[in-house]
Amino acid sequence: MTQSQQPVITVAAAIIFNAQGQALLARKRNTEFFMQVGGKLEANESAQQGLLREIQEEIGVAARIVKDLGMVETVAANEANHCLLAHLFHVELLGDARASAELAEIQWVNVFAPIDLALAPLTEQYVLPYIRQQCAES
Repeated sequence: MTQSQQPVITVAAAIIFNAQGQALLARKRNTEFFMQVGGKLEANESAQQGLLREIQEEIGVAARIVKDLGMVETVAANEANHCLLAHLFHVELLGDARASAELAEIQWVNVFAPIDLALAPLTEQYVLPYIRQQCAES
């Protein structure tokens, strides 16, 4: 079965990083994988609106979208045999992040050092390479 034949989960996901090359990763309660802040959209909600809502709900801070990075497809981390269609956005936080009740934890992770965490496929395949490239260019 190919990814395109699997059930699809569509989300908006935030790529959040600082000038020190650290990415903000979150792990939801009762899950193993660290991933981006973000989530599924509500009815009649744009990807941008949904992402800003999810950021507020998950890490309790307002944010600003820096760049729309488009859609990518990969394997879902926490739903077996599902494809993930993610609308990625480079996001800047307008305050300090803190984990909400729906998250087990958040961590700032150095993207240039070995990462000893279980990472979602989206994080490994798209997010970390993007952050490394952006940091190298600045």
